[in-house]
Amino acid sequence: MTDNYGLYERIYRIVHLIPAGTVATYGQIAGIVGCCSPRQVGYALAVLPHGSDVPWQRVINARGEISLNPNGSGAFQREILEREGVRFNEGGQTDLNKFGWHGPLC
Repeated sequence: MTDNYGLYERIYRIVHLIPAGTVATYGQIAGIVGCCSPRQVGYALAVLPHGSDVPWQRVINARGEISLNPNGSGAFQREILEREGVRFNEGGQTDLNKFGWHGPLC
């Protein structure tokens, strides 16, 4: 296992808590997990195997936008989020005040 294994597992546990119809930001997840950066959250989600049950699509950037994947498309992620009830404006942003997750209940 890599040194990141434990960190990635913590990230995945938090992402599993995000309810359908809401989104969280990479920075928000990093802040909840602690000891990692938003970029590390992105790396963790990028290496998920196809078919994983981690709801990776619910994590977006701090501007309320989908960050483009290496092939330059966020259309699939947006499609999944829209099916869950998340809405985007013409500029491709979602209203984090309306659709943003407020974090785990502690």
